[in-house]
Amino acid sequence: MPDKARRLAANTVLAFDFGLQRIGVAVGEAELGTAHPLPGVAAQTQPGRLIAIERLVQEWKPSLLVVGRPLGEDGAPHEMTRRAERFARQLNGRFSLPVEMINERYSSVEVESRMRAAYGKRKTATLARGKTLDSHAAQIILEQFFGDRSS
Repeated sequence: MPDKARRLAANTVLAFDFGLQRIGVAVGEAELGTAHPLPGVAAQTQPGRLIAIERLVQEWKPSLLVVGRPLGEDGAPHEMTRRAERFARQLNGRFSLPVEMINERYSSVEVESRMRAAYGKRKTATLARGKTLDSHAAQIILEQFFGDRSS
């Protein structure tokens, strides 16, 4: 791999918004602090989800993975927190990549707010049914991660 391509790959980060039905996915560049949603993972089985994620890891060659850590309104962990933490450990074990977790308590609310501002209420509901909100939440998680690192 040429040096320039190696440097670019070393700065690539994949982020995940873990869910039981779907996993939102975003990709970003650490140096630029930018993130973009990718098609989410909707496989019904754990092995199917990991195979889909493996394809993403092979395609994007990230140096780091970020997983949103859902917390309750009071900041306390709950069942989805434990499931997301388990998912993060599985990613680390499967791909031997460092995995960071970041508080994603309001990422879905932020996505809906951004989409309402951009598209209006009706279009936002259509996008939610189209399952794009999860990957936009992953984008926000990644943007927050980059923002926290630069502060």
